[in-house]
Amino acid sequence: MVPAEAARPAAAFLMTAAVLALAGCGQRQQAAAPPPPTVTVAKPAQHTIVDQDEYVGRFVAVDSVEIRSRVSGYLSEIHFTDGQMVQKGDLLFTIDHRPFEIVLEQMRANLAQARANLAFTVADLARGQELLHNKTITEQTFDQRTQAKRVAEASVAAQEAMVHQAELDLNDYSNLRAPVAGRIGDRRVSVGNLVTGGNGANTTLLATIVSIDPIRFEFTFDEASYLRYQRFAGNNGKMANSEGGLPVALKLIDEQDFQHTGKMDFVDNAIDRSSGTIRGRAVFANPDGLFTPGMFGRIRVPGSPPYTALVVPDAAIGSEQARKYVLVVDNDGIVRQKYIVPGHLDGTLRVVKKGLTADDRVIVNGLMRARPGVKVVAEEQPAPAAASADPGGGQPKAE
Repeated sequence: MVPAEAARPAAAFLMTAAVLALAGCGQRQQAAAPPPPTVTVAKPAQHTIVDQDEYVGRFVAVDSVEIRSRVSGYLSEIHFTDGQMVQKGDLLFTIDHRPFEIVLEQMRANLAQARANLAFTVADLARGQELLHNKTITEQTFDQRTQAKRVAEASVAAQEAMVHQAELDLNDYSNLRAPVAGRIGDRRVSVGNLVTGGNGANTTLLATIVSIDPIRFEFTFDEASYLRYQRFAGNNGKMANSEGGLPVALKLIDEQDFQHTGKMDFVDNAIDRSSGTIRGRAVFANPDGLFTPGMFGRIRVPGSPPYTALVVPDAAIGSEQARKYVLVVDNDGIVRQKYIVPGHLDGTLRVVKKGLTADDRVIVNGLMRARPGVKVVAEEQPAPAAASADPGGGQPKAE
């Protein structure tokens, strides 16, 4: 056995060796610390920007007509297929002509009778003039013959009007034609049914036509936006509300981009008291019939004159509750956090209204490796280029 006094120096030596070994490991670990992370930075680009306002609305037809007959009768023919496109003047319905042909013959016979009566009164008046000159008849009798001629002339005029009305009933009103071009709906009455015509409320609805090309898009915007548009129009005269033809862009609910172009053609003349909004209207070409009355869409309206603004990639912007920020690298290579006020999105670039300067180096790649206060290695890349412009939508373009 080893004496206790001899074991103590050995234990002390071992403890000293262990401490020195741990110290050496700490120095090796400190010497092997990882280098600063590498990030990609870019300065904000300066683009010419037009602010865009977006609103939801729906399409309405320029013309919408209910097809109703002016005369009553039995429906004899239908000349269209439900839902087809029709042109102005196309024959749609035919009401049985036979009753109107009989009425026309009667009116023509009455007209012939009235003309014969007029011819007799004219001849009788001519004879009366000679008899009056020879004092054979009195002036009263002559005046009676003059009156009879005038009555006969009025009767002829009345019968001519009746013939014209009968011709209208036969040739026009019993043949119902499309008053406008557009898409017709389904027939509401089948052949053989009695059609009630006239001007009253009980007339028979036969079909409905809505115009397709062009088509209107109606939406509402608030009073503050209306005032902004009015002041903008007053400053440069380029944003007149009803007659300026302001270019706008539109997208449907299943589309990602504002790819349809049109122009403003009307703004209402009063603000709705109940909602505090005013109605606006744009018109779009619709040659392929894609837009349908009643369909929803989203319209984009230029809301400012062109101005120069800073833009950064939208992916470089982070969120902290309700605030937005970007990470920038200062001259010492330290990451700093800057809160910004973002604007609208231009493709993949976001307009920055406040919080950045043109000389800031914004981290655009490597955000997961950067933290505020951490030193990084910054690799420069050029400023982002302008996104492609949406046609007709007032999309920003590069300077």
